[in-house]
Amino acid sequence: MNNSQYDVAVKFEGELACFTRPEFKVERVTYPVITPSAARGALEAIFWKPEFRWEIREIWLLKPIKQIAIMRNEVDSRQSNRTDGFFIEDKRQQRTSLFLKDVSYLIFADVRLKEDVDFHKKKYIEQFNRRVEKGQCHHQPYLGTRECSAYFDSPAGNEVPKDIDMEIGNMLFDIAYRSSENKQDMKFVRHLDNEAHIVDGYVQPLYFMANLDKGILKVPVSKYQELYRLEGVNVKGIS
Repeated sequence: MNNSQYDVAVKFEGELACFTRPEFKVERVTYPVITPSAARGALEAIFWKPEFRWEIREIWLLKPIKQIAIMRNEVDSRQSNRTDGFFIEDKRQQRTSLFLKDVSYLIFADVRLKEDVDFHKKKYIEQFNRRVEKGQCHHQPYLGTRECSAYFDSPAGNEVPKDIDMEIGNMLFDIAYRSSENKQDMKFVRHLDNEAHIVDGYVQPLYFMANLDKGILKVPVSKYQELYRLEGVNVKGIS
């Protein structure tokens, strides 16, 4: 394993995983491998600071792709903040979901500092590696959905990706949170000048054509350039 070209490498494993494909509206159907969005979320569960963003570079598939169908009870309505709630038994539905079983991934990522940050990124890399070695995290990482807990560790150094070639197709890359005065679908936190601000705006999903080449999924750097442009975020190294 050669990971010297990337800032960090961490291994995630789990008994179950579900990275839902958005084109399936009723039943949950998983992508065959973890998405860059889910990988970023797993890294942020271990270590996150508003001064930088994780950029996923490569995802190695360490175990064969195995799927399992699970029937679950789900609620077809979202609870609101208003007092007129609903009786949960009237909203419950049984749905079949396609999960991944017994998964293991090796995630390679880089730290991208925001433009106004004076610290060297080595500081954050060292903090992250210490947390991985000690098993520390802000909250338990998960693989797609919260019931799919992820367990993480430093790579042993002898990991080899599975020899699998696959055209995955259109895969979710990440979500751009765009502030807007005209389209105010939601509120979210935007860190400006080292302070957290609540702003109005909307979300825009970004996709890319993904494929496994000898068990390795590579994430195009150009998608991060598009993401920062849409969010209006200035980072070091990207003009």
